[in-house]
Amino acid sequence: LKFRLAGYPRKHNEGRVEVFYNDEWGTICDDDFTLDNAHVLCRHLGFVAATGWAHSAKYGTGIGRIWLDNVNCAGGEKSIGDCKHRGWGNSDCSHEEDAGVICKDERIPGFKDSNVIEVRNLMARVGSTTIPQSILDGFLGVALHVTLETAKGAQPVHAATGRLADDTSTATGLTGCGSGLLPPCRLFTERQQLNYRLHSVSCMGTEVHLSMCTFEFYRGNASATCRAGMPAVVSCLPGPIFAAGNAHKKKQRQQQQGQPRIRLKGGARVGEGRVEVLKSSEWGTICDDRWNLLSASVVCRELGFGSAKEALTGARMGQGTGPIHLNEVQCQGTEKSLWSCPFRNITQEDCKHTEDAAVRCNIPYMGYENLIRLSGGQSRFEGRVEVAVGAGDGDQPRWGLVCSEGWGTLEAMVACRQLGLGFANHGLQETWYWDASNVTEMVMSGVKCTGHEMSLSHCQHHGTSLSCRNTGTRFAAGVICSETASDLLLHAPLVQETAYIEDRPLHMLYCAAEENCLSSSARLANWPYGHRRLLRFSSQIHNHGRADFRPKAGRHSWVWHECH
Repeated sequence: LKFRLAGYPRKHNEGRVEVFYNDEWGTICDDDFTLDNAHVLCRHLGFVAATGWAHSAKYGTGIGRIWLDNVNCAGGEKSIGDCKHRGWGNSDCSHEEDAGVICKDERIPGFKDSNVIEVRNLMARVGSTTIPQSILDGFLGVALHVTLETAKGAQPVHAATGRLADDTSTATGLTGCGSGLLPPCRLFTERQQLNYRLHSVSCMGTEVHLSMCTFEFYRGNASATCRAGMPAVVSCLPGPIFAAGNAHKKKQRQQQQGQPRIRLKGGARVGEGRVEVLKSSEWGTICDDRWNLLSASVVCRELGFGSAKEALTGARMGQGTGPIHLNEVQCQGTEKSLWSCPFRNITQEDCKHTEDAAVRCNIPYMGYENLIRLSGGQSRFEGRVEVAVGAGDGDQPRWGLVCSEGWGTLEAMVACRQLGLGFANHGLQETWYWDASNVTEMVMSGVKCTGHEMSLSHCQHHGTSLSCRNTGTRFAAGVICSETASDLLLHAPLVQETAYIEDRPLHMLYCAAEENCLSSSARLANWPYGHRRLLRFSSQIHNHGRADFRPKAGRHSWVWHECH
């Protein structure tokens, strides 16, 4: 049996239940429906449990057959077909009684979703070469359900294939890089004893995962195979965001290329977020109808990442604002840009921002997270920042603290990103209460970030010429990170539309003066006589992040004013 959630308006974890039976999609009647029924259905759909259910076609009326009626589950059944019911297709209901479910937004571990690639169970990695050119060069190894990964290393793929360029495109997409090159065989100066598992790998180049290509297994003694070949070799090209070079060069490159027409917003980590596109000088979102891994991979590659790990629906990365530009995007996977894919122009009735599409991309493994750690915090999301210096040329890294002078939210954003912990809630300049580490030496000072860097070492800093007035551990930099955050955006068009000039008598402006809403020259006026010329406007502030907005100051420090 196949199941899906449909209807409108809904989130990704709720909707009208539709079941595929006897080669036809149909619905379930709400007669005698219970929460136990919803539990069974939600587990079918890959969620851990149900939090509720809906009657009377809350998510709209379905079409086709009403397959089940008077369903009565105990809650522990593996399939809805195991529950009591009137029989398949035997119903006295209309589609006005279609049942829906609301599932808990938590996936069953290991559940296979057609829009998700489980890279933990089936992964590709780049092994080290005899003469490493960079972290992105090497022979290709695969681990199948982790069982083929042995102590000797990953199992290389046979290089004998007539479509190696396409295979490389898929392999580099999986390792998080935008494109692949075939390096010369001089990478290997000595033969190694290697165990082969795959051969005759044949990819189109559009696959989002190496497992989706055709290939054959070696059976039996794998070490005696591939006599005429060698390990498949790839060299990956990192996208612009990972390319070497300082921020000034990157800025120049962006200016030469012009403004990008696609971006990711709302994601806690690099390579993930709500997809937004630029059309008619206005940024907008994409509706999630027919959104899948192929289209998501085109987005990821266009942005300089690898293929897509997940194609997310139901505004999983927060709701956008403004127009919804595209709907029913259907990429083949070969396109260089999302704008080259077939799509349907949107109408207001088709989609809402609750259906904004998002992606999670494979990104290159750069090892940045190994050069930073937190200590002393009550959870892994907070603590005093410690960084590793002098880790090059085979030397053991030396861990030390970061001087907190000038340390703020932008620097904390980079630290949380490098740690893989998402957004920054706070950048702290005093961390005496996290004194739980034996690391006491300051090794970095003068850190100044723009907020977009991948690592603290990419920010401006004093280098080896340390300069820190307060060198005690009390004044070491700290962070509090969060996987979700609010994102406040002023509705600028409303300000423009409602702004006007007003002359207002001073005797009506006492409250405004107390709250410092008037310019400093108002103090010199002849109160209560005369008037002030004011700019008046209405304002809206939208939170299009993924967490509620709460002021940093607690309620005990809020100031209530009688004018309000």
